Amino acid sequence: MRGTTVARSYAEALFELGQKHGQAEAFATAFHQVTDLLEREPRARLFLDTPKIDPEEKKRVVEETLRGRVPQLFINFLKVVVDRGRQRALPAMAREYDAILDESLGRLHVDVTLAREPDERTEEDIVAELSRVTGRKVVLHVRVQPQILGGLVARYEDKVLDGSLRRRLTSLRRHLLTTGFSAS
Repeated sequence: MRGTTVARSYAEALFELGQKHGQAEAFATAFHQVTDLLEREPRARLFLDTPKIDPEEKKRVVEETLRGRVPQLFINFLKVVVDRGRQRALPAMAREYDAILDESLGRLHVDVTLAREPDERTEEDIVAELSRVTGRKVVLHVRVQPQILGGLVARYEDKVLDGSLRRRLTSLRRHLLTTGFSAS
């Protein structure tokens, strides 16, 4: 819990800075670049995480590596993170930052499961309908799962909207069994 609180605090501070300087979305992109690099390059992650390496050396490498690739204010933020020994929390900070940015922009990430790969028009229709239902700008994440047979299952926040054909058939079966309908 404490780690999440720390990550959220850093993310909030960076978000305020980003808003003040009109770079909130650029900071999100920079965060993704840095966390992707740390994920792809274990040596970079080890370099930042190793307590035996002087923080000044770490900050020098961060500056040299990222200068011209990400906003200078973001580099300065990373240097503060290194100074305070919080670099291991960078992935959590990035997730928290994304959540704060999405909230400020009224975006909602929705995981949608479909029986088959949707075409562009179908995706647009799903986004439009979910945006209407939720009152927010929907960012769609599609997963194909033929077992649902048809329709869709949408998951966001703590909600599940199950409009799958499989669920409807199961519900119909239960109804028929409880009403005593027999196929004889």
